[in-house]
Amino acid sequence: MPAETASETVSETAPEIVSVTGWGRTAPTAARLIRPRTYEEAVAAVRDCGARGGIPRGLGRAYGDAAQNAGGAVFDMTGLDRIHAIDAAGGTVLCDAGVSLHRLMEVLLPLGWFVPVTPGTRYVTVGGAIGADIHGKNHHVSGSFSRHVLSLELLTADGSVRAVGRGTPLFDATAGGMGLTGVILTATIRLQPVETTFMVVDTERASDLDDLLARLTATDHRYRYSVAWIDLLARGAATGRAVLTRGDHAPLAALPARARRAPLSFHPAQLPPAPAFVPERLLNRRTVGLFNDLWYRRAPHARTGELQRLSAFFHPLDGIPHWNRVYGRGGFVQYQFVVGHGEEDTLRRIVRRIRRRGCPSFLAVLKRFGEADPGWLSFPRPGWTLALDIPTAMPGLVTLLDKLDEDVAGAGGRVYLAKDSRLRPDLLASMYPRLDDFRALRAELDPRGVFTSDLARRLSL
Repeated sequence: MPAETASETVSETAPEIVSVTGWGRTAPTAARLIRPRTYEEAVAAVRDCGARGGIPRGLGRAYGDAAQNAGGAVFDMTGLDRIHAIDAAGGTVLCDAGVSLHRLMEVLLPLGWFVPVTPGTRYVTVGGAIGADIHGKNHHVSGSFSRHVLSLELLTADGSVRAVGRGTPLFDATAGGMGLTGVILTATIRLQPVETTFMVVDTERASDLDDLLARLTATDHRYRYSVAWIDLLARGAATGRAVLTRGDHAPLAALPARARRAPLSFHPAQLPPAPAFVPERLLNRRTVGLFNDLWYRRAPHARTGELQRLSAFFHPLDGIPHWNRVYGRGGFVQYQFVVGHGEEDTLRRIVRRIRRRGCPSFLAVLKRFGEADPGWLSFPRPGWTLALDIPTAMPGLVTLLDKLDEDVAGAGGRVYLAKDSRLRPDLLASMYPRLDDFRALRAELDPRGVFTSDLARRLSL
């Protein structure tokens, strides 16, 4: 275990009972929040978490109930946030699991290194990135986050700390294991070299879903990063129309002279936060339809070589603190699934079903996944992944999502557990073929069920 310094041995504050939700702000449950500040305090928290067990939590960006534990303990790991060592020549970093990707970017970008995989927000911890095995716009090239983790230290249910290397069953159960194998304390990560904090971006419109799939299939291999915003309310011949955005890290030679003075500067813009109160049903079929139409029409038909700031390309919503409030007090469901190549008809059927129901989703993105990573509960597999947000106030939402789950499972696909808040447990085994292996390892490693969560109980993980 890494050595501690005296300045960081802050005593743990007394646990408090708090109401905990995911980023979607649905189904809050009460738990004892414990904030360890040292490795010893983390060990004590696990050993003394009580009959209802505990679950590690980072910055709370899992959309559903993965980091909730009704009546039990939640370990807020953000206090363990040190960067221990950076190999600026070899491109690796050893850090605590409570370090955020935002902090890593602040420290690493001036040295010419970037995180290997980032989702749509940089406000996730390293531990959360491994536990959810996050993916980004570069999965078709780089895979998911855990592919770049060389080793980690895991605090297990018996209070011991294990060094876990790649290729071991415990590593594969932990990568995507939603915190249920233990508390990740540290990780060593392989980094991506960059010359600047700019991106060279190509943008184009796709007239409908078939046009979009054809463009992605034919040309995705030319880009490191690729994503399509899709209009799920467009009808008729425009069904599935999209704006396709792809790019790569800008080399120094691509920058204008002024930007070359500080090519690795990283100072993301920040807008005022979303208001604390937003009227219910502000996001409805009409308002979102108008937004989607405007967004599509203002996009260029085809534009190449645009320079964008790294933060604008990867994390546009991070500039609006608490943007999840715009869905109102009822919150929203983020639904993401993947189906394999050859299941394009399933994808078309799902898009048509969503369009017929008039889902008011303005954050809908489609990507292509590359080869799967070895995590037993890792979400990505080769194929097509669609993610969309839906306000919980939408009538008939439960019935719609149950139908979508059945379509996905019938096509051999799966839903993303880090975003799930309502999947039926009977569909889980068909979506995740290594589920029995995961359950068996957990039973051996944690026979008393020390690590548990609302998600784990709901899905019998």
